[in-house]
Amino acid sequence: MKTLVNIFQFYKEGFQSMTIGKKLWLIIGIKLIVMFAILKLFFFRNFLSEHFNTSEQKSEYVIDQLTKVK
Repeated sequence: MKTLVNIFQFYKEGFQSMTIGKKLWLIIGIKLIVMFAILKLFFFRNFLSEHFNTSEQKSEYVIDQLTKVK
């Protein structure tokens, strides 16, 4: 347990003493939000919900696509 507290203190003190690093983490966070939230809303539609009404139809389609030999 003491080891976990020491590790937490190490990272806490490291992040508090950062100057440029805080800005870089902010940029990384913004990029992740853009990639996973905004792009999903506009470019990745819910194909199964648009084409099938019941969960049985959806599961049959997925199984068919996974087992189809190309």
